[in-house]
Amino acid sequence: MGVFVYLPLVLPLTALPIARLAEQHLHPRRAARLLTTVAVILASCSLVCLGLLVVVGTAQLPGNPLPDGWSDDEVREAVPHDAFAGKASILALVAVTMACGFTVHRHYRFRARAHRTLAGLPGGGDLAVLPDDVPYAYALPGSPGRVMVSTAMLAALDPAERRALLAHERAHLEGHHHRLLLATRLAGCVNPLLRPLGAALVYSTERWADEEAARVTGDRRLTARAVGRAALISRPAPRGAAVAGFAAAGPVPRRVAALLGPVPPDRGWPPALTPAGAAAFVAAAGTTVSALSALNAAVALFLVLEAATTTPL
Repeated sequence: MGVFVYLPLVLPLTALPIARLAEQHLHPRRAARLLTTVAVILASCSLVCLGLLVVVGTAQLPGNPLPDGWSDDEVREAVPHDAFAGKASILALVAVTMACGFTVHRHYRFRARAHRTLAGLPGGGDLAVLPDDVPYAYALPGSPGRVMVSTAMLAALDPAERRALLAHERAHLEGHHHRLLLATRLAGCVNPLLRPLGAALVYSTERWADEEAARVTGDRRLTARAVGRAALISRPAPRGAAVAGFAAAGPVPRRVAALLGPVPPDRGWPPALTPAGAAAFVAAAGTTVSALSALNAAVALFLVLEAATTTPL
């Protein structure tokens, strides 16, 4: 197993170059999906290797329920610095479990509270207008998903801008952006080196919704105006809305500038001789090496543990 068990814990660094370049050079829909896929794979590999270290560390604790052979010298020698890494990994796994549990709890607690609030409002459909003097608008995922907008926000926009704003929020629901954002947040809980991908994903999902709104309205300048005006007048959404993933407006000047430009090309893998292509290659290579390292470490430890528990004839 050797040093391979540690590689997936540090290889997420290879995904960082693509975070900024993906949001600049890829279509936002492809950028969002790529960032989420990379984050989930790298986090899964990190979790596998952390679990392997926990097995080695737990086997050294007195009174553990694991087979006695798992604490033999051959098993400990499979992990460099096993005395420190094994015990530290136990604490790390506890921290990861608590962080992931807290993130999921906050996410679904807000959704439950928001849907209970909507249950008392008249009307149906996917639009919920809340009588509130604070201007805000965001998408609330669920079954069904709803677009929540305050009366103050609607009053501040003209009819065309309202249409663009609502198309933006509906794009969040139709694209299931809450799932991508939650998956990337959990990946950041597993390995903090993946947290920059979460910030890049927030921007990419906002740009994705912007492009969908521009397509629905047929007017990119109108959508840019609606995005800018809504950002200028908006106030923080109700407590917990950021957990749903759509309350933050993202870097608004960059979004407006992108909408005032041409439609981004919706191509697959970027050309190799471009910054985005080079970054994508580095991210793909790092993800592949991380997966292979995790697999190698898992197989090696399995063989070592099997040998340690085999009773000689």
